[in-house]
Amino acid sequence: MLQNIYKKALDRLPEGVFVFDDKLRVKFTNAAFRRSCSDGAKNIGALSAVLGCKEGKNCGENAACEYCAFYRSMRAAVAENAEKTETVHTNVTRGGHTDKLSVRIRIFPMDEKGKLFLGITDSTYQSEMQREMLSAQQMQRRLLPAGKSMGGVPYSFMYIPCYEVGGDLPDVYELDGQTYGVLADVSGKGVSAGMLSAFVKAGFDRKQPDLAKALTQLNTKFKELNQDERSYITVAAVRIDKNAGLLRYALAGHNAPILLKNSFGINEIEAPAPPISTWFSDYTYRENELPFERGDILVLLTDGITECANPQGELFGIEKAESVLLQSRSAEDFIGKLKAALTVFSGGKFSDDITAIAFDL
Repeated sequence: MLQNIYKKALDRLPEGVFVFDDKLRVKFTNAAFRRSCSDGAKNIGALSAVLGCKEGKNCGENAACEYCAFYRSMRAAVAENAEKTETVHTNVTRGGHTDKLSVRIRIFPMDEKGKLFLGITDSTYQSEMQREMLSAQQMQRRLLPAGKSMGGVPYSFMYIPCYEVGGDLPDVYELDGQTYGVLADVSGKGVSAGMLSAFVKAGFDRKQPDLAKALTQLNTKFKELNQDERSYITVAAVRIDKNAGLLRYALAGHNAPILLKNSFGINEIEAPAPPISTWFSDYTYRENELPFERGDILVLLTDGITECANPQGELFGIEKAESVLLQSRSAEDFIGKLKAALTVFSGGKFSDDITAIAFDL
């Protein structure tokens, strides 16, 4: 009974805990250790099972064991019957794939005879968080546009988050034979921003042909989140009607204008409107339209591009983005040249998410 209580207590610890004997056989591992180093299997008979070692089932009896960082630390502690502390780097197999794991391991003798030893990997929880962050990053990337053409309209996009999880969300889809493009930029950075961008993906009604109504509905849903006034979302949404040669658009606080390259040069499209927020009790967004011609290029930008700074503190600005667009032959050409220009300008260091979508009209 008391032994079960001890096991339950150890399983609640965020640090990884394991117990092994003087033969280097693992007798116990807690839940945090198993989650970080394996698929969470409960029946652990040897460290090789935890680490996903493919050399054999018996820990310490294979030639490859000499290269195991855990094994070397354990063996040193047994040989000296003394406390050992060091940072180990090893590979672990979890979920069918192998990850690199770096943890600080502390090993203590549990008795004077050196028969049992206690190991604590106090960075295991951090490694778990890093793995969860990677999972969130992969999940967010699955929200990105998948192809290079939608509804017969070729497009290209660039998405460079400044952290593992970004706050920008580009989206391209088709409805009733027309091509839609949505570019959202949420306040903040990192995980909280990533959660808001996921809200935009779920909350923006793709079945609503009227962009103004879609933004108004999104604004209503946002208020239900009960966010404070520091939280907001800017959105640029467009609908491309190839048959009519019309571009319909609606903006919600998006301070970087939509750019349309045509035979006359660059047309900066702006429509002042507040962002998706709690700032106004009731606001109805408007949809505008303008004609386009075959060969025009439509560009949506986030302010991470216009406000991208170089080491001297100078901003990239809308003018440089327009200069790149004037030199571009297509949407894909523009995105490639813009990415190169931003990288050179900033030295490859971005302090905000960098996102753009371009369409060949």
